[in-house]
Amino acid sequence: MTQDAKIRFTLGRQLRTCAILSAIAIAIIALLHDKPNMPKLLAGLPLPQQAGVGLAVGMLYWIFGVIGFKYAAARKTNEATVESYSRLDLRGWNPVWIALAAGFGEELLFRGALQPMLGIWLTSALFVLAHIKAYNFNQLNGRVLIQAGGVFVVSVFFGFVAQYVGLVAAMIIHAAIDIAGLLAIRRMSMQGTAAPQATARAAGRLP
Repeated sequence: MTQDAKIRFTLGRQLRTCAILSAIAIAIIALLHDKPNMPKLLAGLPLPQQAGVGLAVGMLYWIFGVIGFKYAAARKTNEATVESYSRLDLRGWNPVWIALAAGFGEELLFRGALQPMLGIWLTSALFVLAHIKAYNFNQLNGRVLIQAGGVFVVSVFFGFVAQYVGLVAAMIIHAAIDIAGLLAIRRMSMQGTAAPQATARAAGRLP
């Protein structure tokens, strides 16, 4: 199956989804949060320090996360993740745009809008529920429990970053993690497609 045949969720659809999340977040903040809103959203360390922390943590994830993902690629949890996210249009610069949109939209909603009202733990539970379709949590088994637990732990981490460092830092870390993950998934998905094609060429079934 080619990459084009796998794609179900285009870049435009992903950007629209993140725009909707952002709009919901803005509505919640405007209607339910105490004013003024902007100083609270920008609370924490000064913005240059937040950016520095976000980039540093994101770089560490790139170094250790991609290596770990590579060596754990054969595990069922990672196979399922690759299968789920290979439905995205990951051609060209799309992983970067998708990750930046998700980092902004999801963090604005979950950490900026919901966490001040619900706390880190309940917000993280909602974060897991919001990713049911993305991770294909369609049944209760070991793979789903491990992945859901992983998503929950990452969300809790984002929550503490937003609370003690700042929302901007959480957005940057989220985007950096997603960029690294999507690029790794694209590479593994392409390798998975290339292997059957190479076998077919050797057998004379493809030019």
